[in-house]
Amino acid sequence: MSQTTPGPENPDTWKIGKLARAAGVTVRTLHHYDEVGLLKASARSEGGHRQYSANDVNRLYRIQFLRRMDFSIAEITRALDEPDWQMGRAIETHIKDTNRRLAAASRLRTALETIAAALAHDRIPSTPDLLSAMEEMTMLDSIIRNTISILVYDDVEAAQEYITRVFGLVGGAQDKDGSGAVKHGEVRAGDHVIWLHPAGEGFRSPRTAGGVTGMTVIMVDDVDEHHRCAVAAGAQIIEEPIDQPYGAREYGARDLEGQLWFFHAPINN
Repeated sequence: MSQTTPGPENPDTWKIGKLARAAGVTVRTLHHYDEVGLLKASARSEGGHRQYSANDVNRLYRIQFLRRMDFSIAEITRALDEPDWQMGRAIETHIKDTNRRLAAASRLRTALETIAAALAHDRIPSTPDLLSAMEEMTMLDSIIRNTISILVYDDVEAAQEYITRVFGLVGGAQDKDGSGAVKHGEVRAGDHVIWLHPAGEGFRSPRTAGGVTGMTVIMVDDVDEHHRCAVAAGAQIIEEPIDQPYGAREYGARDLEGQLWFFHAPINN
């Protein structure tokens, strides 16, 4: 539980902005971790500013490590509460992963230098050199495991129910606060995870903001069949299925709080 620390700020603590910069995360991420109970600052200054301790930094490292391993919020929470969790083992795994990245990058650089040397002498790069470069690029790409989108809602529980029922996405974990209100939800589209974040200070649903600044595009097998099912479930359609000039067929819908969704499939000519 956070507490207020009287007097001058402790030099061994970090304000949220300083910690975000040092750890390479966003302030928004730290706010989200606080709201879902994953990482709360150990103390607050007299002015109400969060102050993170060395133990908090240790916990943040564990969170980021587990996120890299593609753990869900619920799984991370359980892992953080596990008394037998050993940081040393996590560091060893992290070192091995980093070494793989460095080795792949080094091999890619060598392959690219060989290709560059051939081009500098007006020679066509050899097939083995091109294949080597492509292999190492694939190795580096595979190290980036996934992406997570975040959508803001006034009512996370209702949004999760709507998205799974109307759009057919797979419902994931829910985290609730002490009053039973859902403070974090997840849905999945294939391998992609979308976090449903509660509205609050600095975070507004399109319904209350009066507009949207982005949209979510979901790849489906059959746009027209998906459209039919969504309409039957009560979807608010904003654009009927249409063949686009960029080689895709898609339709658009607006969910219960105004987020924009487009469902899309390549046109097979």
